[in-house]
Amino acid sequence: MSYLEATNDLYREAALTPDVGLCCTTNPIWELPGLKIPKIMQEMNYGCGSTVHARDLSNNPKMLYVGVGGGMELLQFSYFNRQKGGVVGVDVVDEMLEASRKNFKTAEEENDWFKSEFVDLKKGDALNLPVEDNTIDVAAQNCLFNIFKEEDLKRAIEEMYRVLKPHGKLVMSDPTCEQEMNTTLRNDDRLRALCLSGSLPIKQYVKALTDVGFGTIEIRARKPYRILAPGAYPTEELIYIESIEVAAIKDPMPEDGPCVFTGKAAIYYGDEDYFDDKKGHVLLKNQPLAVCDKTAGALASIGRDDIFISESTFHYDGGGCC
Repeated sequence: MSYLEATNDLYREAALTPDVGLCCTTNPIWELPGLKIPKIMQEMNYGCGSTVHARDLSNNPKMLYVGVGGGMELLQFSYFNRQKGGVVGVDVVDEMLEASRKNFKTAEEENDWFKSEFVDLKKGDALNLPVEDNTIDVAAQNCLFNIFKEEDLKRAIEEMYRVLKPHGKLVMSDPTCEQEMNTTLRNDDRLRALCLSGSLPIKQYVKALTDVGFGTIEIRARKPYRILAPGAYPTEELIYIESIEVAAIKDPMPEDGPCVFTGKAAIYYGDEDYFDDKKGHVLLKNQPLAVCDKTAGALASIGRDDIFISESTFHYDGGGCC
């Protein structure tokens, strides 16, 4: 049995018999006026964190979500796009698609504004998305890409890039690990399906995105996820896994490389009202400005003693300068 078959079997079982403890979520469900999440959707929330922020969903975006689970995030996204087929959900497991359809009927009963036709459920997988090129504003996946082996991961990211419109966003949440998982944890297909094997270090995760062509990367959050301890798992050392929330934006690739925001800020504290590097970066006195890692390096290289560059916080809320 391949690791993809093991993954399909795992989620087929979870569709037929909801498994509340299957995944370890790190964020609560969305609290929005008039939005009620059915209990069954909460029980089938098989992810490791939130994927999309409300600010990503302005102007009725066309959305794609891969790996539908119980349909909770599709319902949340529909709140911002109340149009027929405004949200597309893709899953390879027939039982999970059927469970979502059933759950949407329950959601209709609990939400006066919601109609099942808002969500277009499609059979397919992340490696061959049944979606046309350049048609999606916001694509998302939650705790899925980390299960893929290297070549499949590349293909999955390429597929997301293909379906996004220019400047569209791919928003994701996945476990990451600074250790090399394949050398510390047995390459077990079921462990990979459970997101406990195959996690990449953050730098490799970001590189996989920029290699495909995403010109802007935002690391929005980095949170504790799980400990894999000797005795409980096939490892001889303790492994610490984090959940990372990332937005990859289909911006043109700059000539000098991608803009990767890891939560760094620049602060000018000199004698003038502001500092202008004549390259598009204006720092107001004592006003922190979020900068990408590339810009942080360029500012630091100037060698001024009145500009402070913070370390990466791995928390970014937008509004920065690159």
